[in-house]
Amino acid sequence: MSDPARETPHLDPEIVLWSMDASTRAGRPLLVLLHGYGADENDLFGLVPYLPAEFAVAAVRAPLTPPWPAPGYSWYPIEGLDGQSPAKTTDAASRLLHWIDAVAPAPTPVGLLGFSQGAAVSLQAMRLAPDRFAFAVTLSGYATPGELPGDADLAARRPPVFWGRGTNDDVIPEHLVAHTTDWLPAHAELSGRVYQGLTHSVSEPELADVRVFLDKQLESLAR
Repeated sequence: MSDPARETPHLDPEIVLWSMDASTRAGRPLLVLLHGYGADENDLFGLVPYLPAEFAVAAVRAPLTPPWPAPGYSWYPIEGLDGQSPAKTTDAASRLLHWIDAVAPAPTPVGLLGFSQGAAVSLQAMRLAPDRFAFAVTLSGYATPGELPGDADLAARRPPVFWGRGTNDDVIPEHLVAHTTDWLPAHAELSGRVYQGLTHSVSEPELADVRVFLDKQLESLAR
């Protein structure tokens, strides 16, 4: 039996940064920003000026507080990526889906843009609900090992996914990078680039590539 005290909390619906008010969001595709470990909803919201204005952008706060002295919030316990439970990533993705269904019911087109932990949760959410997401942008992240019931459907649908990472990223373990390198092309229409010298961060060249990718997704949604 699961311990309720250990379950991942729901996302707080009151702690969201929006790029526009509710009246302007109507009829627009939604782009959800998912920050990394130790950050909060403000972290990626600074990217809004770099993103296509046609999207209604929402930056959400992860539901967990990391152990002291780590700042900010997290999507799942980190306690060493080599040993962390895939179930916790799935729990976080389930909470994200619950929030999305509340604020943007189908058929609103939804895309995800996540950094590090947020990227892992983005891919996990697509695996839980392959028909719910139009695309994903994953920066300095990875696909969680293991199988989920939606994987076959995701592989059949092959949604567009952008995966960007740096050659000097020493945060994501090599075995997770190797797994993602094999897993993503089998489950998505993969676009991506490895950025020379980039650490566990985002660069201007990467943002330029993300903008090109997002513009293409808007074109596809408009058809």
